[in-house]
Amino acid sequence: LLATYLGLNPPGFAAQTVALAFGIAGASLFPALMMGIFSKRMNSKGAICGMLAGLICTLLYIFTYLGWFFVPGTNMLANTPDNWILGISPLSFGAIGAMINFAVAFTVSSATEEPPQEIQDLVESVRYPKGAGVAVDH
Repeated sequence: LLATYLGLNPPGFAAQTVALAFGIAGASLFPALMMGIFSKRMNSKGAICGMLAGLICTLLYIFTYLGWFFVPGTNMLANTPDNWILGISPLSFGAIGAMINFAVAFTVSSATEEPPQEIQDLVESVRYPKGAGVAVDH
């Protein structure tokens, strides 16, 4: 239902909508994927808490200026550079949400138990695949 509503009443031009979508995806998924590949210490609790923190912060910032679920007239502050925090546009806040995600995920993963050894071995095998052979100059 939400997708139908947003399709009939888009929050902006196609470029704005794509920027919002990538900002939300970047704030929620990207840090969990990167830390899942490059950190043996990342666990499910850290990933989930980081994803929620990044997503919630980004959505709250976007909805503050663009309206709740993009419904006209529901914004709490005018969408002008004078009102933006540190001059950051709602279309660009996904990068800040990603940093929040990284920080929360790292903190929670450090404070909770390590992942099982088989998961750590899986991360290692993703980073350094075995059996691929040596790179050859053609």
